[in-house]
Amino acid sequence: MFMADIAGVRVLYTGDYSREEDCHLCAAEIPQFSLYFNSEKMTKTIRRLAEKTLEVGESVSGFLVKKAFTCQIMALDDLHVFSQLSTENISQRITIAYNGAFGVLKHRLKQIFESVDSLPDEESEGPAFRVHERLTVKYESEKHISLHWRSDPISDMVSDSVIISILLILILITSYC
Repeated sequence: MFMADIAGVRVLYTGDYSREEDCHLCAAEIPQFSLYFNSEKMTKTIRRLAEKTLEVGESVSGFLVKKAFTCQIMALDDLHVFSQLSTENISQRITIAYNGAFGVLKHRLKQIFESVDSLPDEESEGPAFRVHERLTVKYESEKHISLHWRSDPISDMVSDSVIISILLILILITSYC
């Protein structure tokens, strides 16, 4: 079934394939109408991001949350208020059996990494240093060292490479002894 316009007359074709003559029905008089859609989208900043009035052209950094037909931008700290999601900081620690000299370890890591800085003794409970301001290596005893870092992708990469470097140093120490 479809509508056809024949010589200015709209007719409804029923698609009857019988041998009887086709039956044409006149279309009902339907007034013409148009639909208009507003394509503008508005995004609101909420909570901490809404505290400061933005200037034209100023950028905002946050999470875009689309719920039903509304869009909102919020700070990471506000995510737990509006959703079931939570954010956590994970501190990681690993202790490695290391019987070499702590100064040799620091020297070898300085050769590999750009930034290896000593920590003051009052900040740590013994000799310690930081690698790329992300990972802390502490001297625990004559047979152990510990590595401490906050978990994020970059710190995890740095810690993995430091752990591998320490294990390679241990292999070199044991092979010469």
